[in-house]
Amino acid sequence: QLQLVESGGDLVQPGGSLRLSCTVSKFTMDAYAIGWFRQAPGKEREGVAYISGPSDYTNYADSAKGRFTVSINNAKNIVYLQMNSLKPEDSGVYYCAASRIPSLLEKWYTTWGQGTQVTVSS
Repeated sequence: QLQLVESGGDLVQPGGSLRLSCTVSKFTMDAYAIGWFRQAPGKEREGVAYISGPSDYTNYADSAKGRFTVSINNAKNIVYLQMNSLKPEDSGVYYCAASRIPSLLEKWYTTWGQGTQVTVSS
């Protein structure tokens, strides 16, 4: 059974950096896209980025372009989200999820992690 576990959330100052990890069990990169989503209080969950195999193709939401990077360590079955130049509006619960269809739309994602909290504040 496919399972995902996020880690790395923390409190960080504006302008700072953070790296989130998504550990995936029974992972076959060729079969799945792994997406990162976030949800701020009172807002809908939104797609941030995803990576899909076998070419490790990546795609980003406009809010993440130039600041966030999604990558994968195949040997460890871990997908990372490196976040730089963080802003207060980046705060929220960050989720990773798996989908057979590469997309920034959450409706295509069938398996989700439990989420990790990111707070950007001075």
